[in-house]
Amino acid sequence: MKLRPLHDRVGIVLPGSAAEKANHGVILAVGPGKALENGEVRALSVKEGDKVVFGPYSGSNTVKVDGEDLLVMSENEILAVIEG
Repeated sequence: MKLRPLHDRVGIVLPGSAAEKANHGVILAVGPGKALENGEVRALSVKEGDKVVFGPYSGSNTVKVDGEDLLVMSENEILAVIEG
């Protein structure tokens, strides 16, 4: 099964089974972008494979796909991309 987020949402693979809610993960899939009022679509600034940090209350939509827990959230809930 494959996840295809819509609009400005991303699907994030959560690392392992942590006791606390994770605050980071790897982007598995991204939507096409944010629809602007003028009808244009602004591309996302994150991409598949990016390791990202998000807030403790971000993304309340967790789904299980092929045995993995995935978190679906809007790009604006992502705080940072971890580089390096």
